[in-house]
Amino acid sequence: MKKNSLASKLLDKPYAVWSALFIIVPLIMVVYYALTDKTGAFTVSNLSEIKTYFSTVLLSVLYGVAATVICLLIGYPFAYILSRHTVRTQRTMVLLVMLPMWMNFLIRTYSLMTILGDSGVINNFLSLVGLKPLHIINTSGAVILGMVYNFLPYMILPIYSVLSKLDNSLVEAAHDLGSSGLHTFRRVVLPLSLPGLLSGITMVFVPCVSTFYITQKLGGGQIVLIGDVIESQFQSANNYNLGAALSLVLMILIFVCLGVMNCFDDATEDGGVVI
Repeated sequence: MKKNSLASKLLDKPYAVWSALFIIVPLIMVVYYALTDKTGAFTVSNLSEIKTYFSTVLLSVLYGVAATVICLLIGYPFAYILSRHTVRTQRTMVLLVMLPMWMNFLIRTYSLMTILGDSGVINNFLSLVGLKPLHIINTSGAVILGMVYNFLPYMILPIYSVLSKLDNSLVEAAHDLGSSGLHTFRRVVLPLSLPGLLSGITMVFVPCVSTFYITQKLGGGQIVLIGDVIESQFQSANNYNLGAALSLVLMILIFVCLGVMNCFDDATEDGGVVI
């Protein structure tokens, strides 16, 4: 028993070192730069400038919510239908869902620029059939579409993972007790799938709020989110302190979202299923 305990502790050490180097230390550095100036002296001036970007933070949240809702409306029905198919079909469809994720994020975004451009695939097709071309690129719709396209798999896979392991005997029991299909879904399937649902929402919302490359390429610089401001502070303005302060606000926002999701998750685990 002592040998096993010692071995388990030794196996945990690399993970602890990895967490310290790439999670804890960067967080400490962000807090340090946020609370100091260029000379290293303590100051709260960086935090006082955050209020200037309140509208940008709010816009980022709205874009993140919009993209997350669209991913949810597309991803949940897809995951549910997929979980009802045969194992062979599920494997094929999961592979197709994961296939875009194997390509570089930049390549996927550039491909959307080619499709949505004024002389892109969509407008060329519209012109071919005699319809008026649409201006899609450099708009809010293009940015949200880019978020949905890039992060939709992160919504589908967690929900599918939960639904594929769903105990069908509970569904059969609900039908035996006289529940309709919609009532069974609302009182049995949906509560049991909430862990995957909450995980998918978190995995989509967090990168949507903090993204900057999608807005730069598909928004043409006309749509500025908090990620763009942070990136410009580090790359163009060389103001690491203000960039760190804005990053700190974004980190707190993300932690709040994760905390809310965990509260819902705990409530779901305690509540059980009511037929």
